[in-house]
Formats: sequence, structure tokens, C-alpha cells
Amino acid sequence: MQKDVIKIGFLGLGTVGGGALQILQQNYREICRKIGAKLEVKRIAVRDVKKTRAPEVDPTLLTDKWEHVVLDPEIDIVVEVMGGVDLARQAILQALENDKFVVTANKDLMAQYGQQLLSIAKKQQKNIFYEASVGGGIPLIRPLKHCLAANRIKKIMGIINGTTNYILTQMAKEGKEYGTALAEAQARGFAEADPSNDVDGWDAAYKLNILAGLAFSGMIAMDDIYVEGVSKVKLRDIRYAQELGYAVKLLAIGAETETGLILRVHPTLIPLNHPLAAVENEFNAIFVEGDAVGEVMFYGRGAGSLPTGSAICADIMEAASAIKYEIKNNVIEANFVPKKVVPMEKQVSRFYLRLKAKNEPGVFAKLATAFGEERVSLDMIIQKRSDEQTAEIVLVTNDVTEGSFNQAMAKIREMPSIQSINSVLRVVE
Repeated sequence: MQKDVIKIGFLGLGTVGGGALQILQQNYREICRKIGAKLEVKRIAVRDVKKTRAPEVDPTLLTDKWEHVVLDPEIDIVVEVMGGVDLARQAILQALENDKFVVTANKDLMAQYGQQLLSIAKKQQKNIFYEASVGGGIPLIRPLKHCLAANRIKKIMGIINGTTNYILTQMAKEGKEYGTALAEAQARGFAEADPSNDVDGWDAAYKLNILAGLAFSGMIAMDDIYVEGVSKVKLRDIRYAQELGYAVKLLAIGAETETGLILRVHPTLIPLNHPLAAVENEFNAIFVEGDAVGEVMFYGRGAGSLPTGSAICADIMEAASAIKYEIKNNVIEANFVPKKVVPMEKQVSRFYLRLKAKNEPGVFAKLATAFGEERVSLDMIIQKRSDEQTAEIVLVTNDVTEGSFNQAMAKIREMPSIQSINSVLRVVE
């Protein structure tokens, strides 16, 4: 028998949860019309039940115990927007065990425990919807699960962290050093007081884990992903990149090759004419290549109350439709299989290198010899005198394995004429 009223419980009502609730209130009639059933928010678990909230909430709905939501027999859908991992995982497990559908925006949780939770959801003939976990309001999860499902996805590559993109944009456009750009991002609410999860690349890595799993139908562990942040990127590197025809972006890259998966997050030089190079400030974009569809790109605001709330509401609607029309066993992630991952030392890339050397004859010859012995060829070279005794040298290699490049770099570091290695970045064409 089809349900006419579907009841929802929220775990958390912060920025993201508040945005979702606001959208549900503003667009209530349209949302219910599209579902073909009424939605009712029955209970909301929060830390402080006395706190003033926007949008306004009936205080009788509030509780400071999350168990009141997941154990309520009348609640059909649990919306987890409390954040964190351990408590959220415990709450979702109990929600599934109590026959509830789950909606979550928790990328950290889904990256680390998504496969386990989705397996339990399948056993319970329920599902977990997590569109809001990656890309805020940009539709990414659903297109990969459904719209592009007939494709063999060759590659995903994107800017999926707004904090670092804002910092790098301010460095490139306004000439700010990293520390200044970070402080401004914090002042404007684009970066946390402790920004390490963003600037060290982990936020993007969690999101890549989720996207790559869907794109390549694979069971992916966080240890499979190489992660490098942006804190070592200098304004000089961005200026040299521009001179060479590149922008610097923190890219999340996933590809399926004959030898296995490539999964990595790192600051990258990308050509100025590439669509991703034009993505600025807090905006996100994901470039996807499928064997049938070709190249497509998804673009928009990757965070924020209403953009992320929009994705949560879409998931609530999908869960409500599954309940109304009794759709079961639709957990496609249960069909994922383990995939081989290409070790980082065997992955191929181009490299940007900035170093300081003594301004004396024979330096280039020594560099060329060190690179040549490891079969590393050079594509571009810039040399600028720092002072009478020192020159700054910028090199860009052709394609080479990480292992060969690192062996060449070990030799270069031992050269008496090399004073410092200031920057090493990867280049993607």
C-alpha cells in the first residue's frame, strides 16, 4: 500500500541542514507534487534545543538525543547532516537497522565507510543517498550512477575543493602570497579556522574516493589515493606557470588504464585554454570523459547552505519516491569489485621544477646529464639571474614515470652547484 505521508527526521541543523530545511519549507508544494506524497519533518536532533534558528523551527520537533530520531518507528527517512565520522556512522547504522532510508552529506564518512554502510542498506532493502557529499549543488553522483551508466568512464578530473581554488585564484589574479590568500579565505568564510583538511588535499581526496568508486565501479580505499596539498605553492610558481601558458589548480584525478586505476590529488599546472583553468574562486568543476558520451563538464558552487541543501532535498525526494513506489534492492554500489591501483612510482606525468643554482658554467650540462641518465627529456627551460652568484632555473619535462623523475632528482640534490630545490609540481595537458 502506497504511503501518502512520508516522515523525515534530521540529525543536525547547522549550515547544511538549515539550508535543506529552508528549501523544503519554501518549495514544499512543488516538492510534494513531484513526489506524489506529502513530506512531514517529524523530529530534529540538535546539540542545543534552545538556540535561535533560521529558518524558524517548531521547538516541539527538537531533541538533543539523536536516538529519538533513528529509533522513532514513524520516521521513514533519516537525514544525517551532523558531520563527523564515528557518531554519524553509529547513527546511520541504527537508522538502517530500524528500516529507514538515509540521506547524508557526509563525504568523510562515505569515503571511509560507504561500502560497508551501503552493503547493510542492501541487506535491509533500503538505500543511502549521498549526492550532497560531493560538489555541493553540482549534480555529480546521480549522473555517474544513472545518466552516464552505459559509458565506460575513462577519466574524471576536477576542482572539487572551493577553499583551495579560492586561495589559488587570489594568488593568480591579485598577486597575493599563500598565507595572505588563506587568511582572506578564512575571513570570508571559505576556509575553516583549521584549514588543514582542505589545504592538505584530504577534502578533495575523500570526494575523489566517492566519485572514482562510481565512475569505475570499484571498491576504493583512501590508501589507494596519492594526496598532496597546496601549502607549498608559491606566488613565484604561479607567475612562472602563467609565463609558460598554465594555471595552477588543485586537481583530483582518476583514470582507468590497462594497468589499473590512477588516483591522485595534487597541485597541477594545467593549460590556460583548458576549461578547468577558467574555474575561479569558490566554484568547483568536474571534467568527465566517457567512451560513448565523450567529454562533459559539471560546474557550479561546490559548497554553501542552499547549494548543498538543494542536493539534500533532491535525495530526500528520491528516497521518498522509493518509499512511495516500494523500490527495493537498488543499491548499485553493492556490485562494485576491487580494482588494481597503479603504484605512484609507475604513474606517468610531466613535471615542473624550480631550483636555484650557482651562476657558473656547466650547470645545465650537469642537469641534462642527470635527467638523461634516467631517460627524462626536457620540454621547456627558463633561467633568470637572482644575483651575481645565483640563477633561478625553471624546467618542464616531457612525460616520465614518477620513479624515473625521482631518481633524477636524487642525483640533482647531490650536486654542489644546486643550492636549493624550491618547487616540484606536476603538469597535465
